[in-house]
Amino acid sequence: MARKPTAALRSTVKERKPIEKKPSNAERSALFARREAAKVLRSTLQGDARRRAVGSIKSLVYSPSVRNKKATFALVCQTLKHLSIIKDVLEEANVLSAKWKKHQELMYIIAYDLLFGQEVSLSGDAEKYLMLKKVALQSALSRILRRKGVKTVEDLLGLDKESEVRKPRYVRVNTLKIDTEFAKSELRQQYSVQEDDMVPDLLILPPGADLHNHPLVKNGSIFLQGRASSMAAVALGPKPGWKVIDACSAPGNKTVHLAALMKGEGKIIACELNKDRVKRLQDNVKLAGAINVKVKHGDFLNLDPKDPSYSKVRAILLDPSCSGSGTAFDRLDHLLPSHNAGTSDHVDVKRLQKLAGFQKKALEHALSFPSVERIVYSTCSIHQTENEDVVNSVLQFASSLGFQLATAFPQWPRRGLPTFDGSEHLLRTDPTIDKEGFFISLFVREGLAQTEEHQIRRNSHSRTRKPLSVFVAKMLKVSRHHRFKPSRNKANAATRRGT
Repeated sequence: MARKPTAALRSTVKERKPIEKKPSNAERSALFARREAAKVLRSTLQGDARRRAVGSIKSLVYSPSVRNKKATFALVCQTLKHLSIIKDVLEEANVLSAKWKKHQELMYIIAYDLLFGQEVSLSGDAEKYLMLKKVALQSALSRILRRKGVKTVEDLLGLDKESEVRKPRYVRVNTLKIDTEFAKSELRQQYSVQEDDMVPDLLILPPGADLHNHPLVKNGSIFLQGRASSMAAVALGPKPGWKVIDACSAPGNKTVHLAALMKGEGKIIACELNKDRVKRLQDNVKLAGAINVKVKHGDFLNLDPKDPSYSKVRAILLDPSCSGSGTAFDRLDHLLPSHNAGTSDHVDVKRLQKLAGFQKKALEHALSFPSVERIVYSTCSIHQTENEDVVNSVLQFASSLGFQLATAFPQWPRRGLPTFDGSEHLLRTDPTIDKEGFFISLFVREGLAQTEEHQIRRNSHSRTRKPLSVFVAKMLKVSRHHRFKPSRNKANAATRRGT
């Protein structure tokens, strides 16, 4: 008589499940890239909704925390390009449960892959969930196309008319770690390399040169930084040993450029109000090896110019929040919902006026520091409201404190708009000619600068003169406590010349 299976055996047979196929390396990589893209997309959309971005799409993707940069960048850009359609499809199909609506950015990324991109692997709970809804999503897309009276998704998108701007890849050598000649020799193994004729230690590579995974980028020996952005720190011209404030520092490219110009000597107080941006600033400072930078999480406007700890600040770089209109295409702002919503001119003007009010306040605050000799006010805006108008509005106040406008990069051909006397001192770059729009103004307090430089030279002269006096006194056997008298013969000769 056959024995019946025991309870334990029956339980084992009942609970046995099919063995799931282990995901491949490519599937794991794709799964991870979608999660990273979702995080970047969330930061981008939240910043755009508040009109206060933590960073551009590129800067978020190419931060040190993102590992699979190329795949993440492609996913974020393509999802943003198709975002309005993806939202319509998800709403039409009505397939998202309350649970998955809490992860809507990840749903957008996966929906893009399902509908327009590569076939999504089944690894990942979110992927499996949407894969089961794929037919419903495709049916919803077909209904939307018919309702809109178009045949293809491209027609529905009205694909972005702006052609991609082909601009050179600029690379700034971090001289805190390597010299320019070494950087050139390393980069020339893959690319043609030229030195910029305007900004020291700035190299020019061909358009499209992808260096994000290059060892020199990863270890902070070179920074991917535009030409106009690199001009700001050079215009300020801080000397080694100076105390400097970078008023609005993050993400920190200009901050570490200042540190390199100062050869790591002196002190830079790098202010940043936003907590998320502070982390990126700290990462870049550490990456650059800028040991003379102190990151301050706080508002530059809250620094007291009368505080003794700021009494020796000699230069301030002020690159405040602005419209970013000069680098809008490079920042990929045309992919953001706010751009596609077509905000009215009235709203734009109102926003510009609000930005200009803050910019003026920050510039006046910088001018108030008692020992400051040089101030650079710069923006990546093309608007007169944020540029010439802000500078003009503080000129009287600046003059009362001994400041005047100086000419940054006198050899540069494109100057400020002729809206007031002295605008020829201002510097502009052109979005069409220079592939980015930037603005730089330089304030110099000449009297204080000349007085302090004279005192430095005087102190230096007195330090070198004392040993010489002792030496001469010993050679002539004259006591240091007696005044030196000329010899009788020389005295007689002097008398004869006078007669």
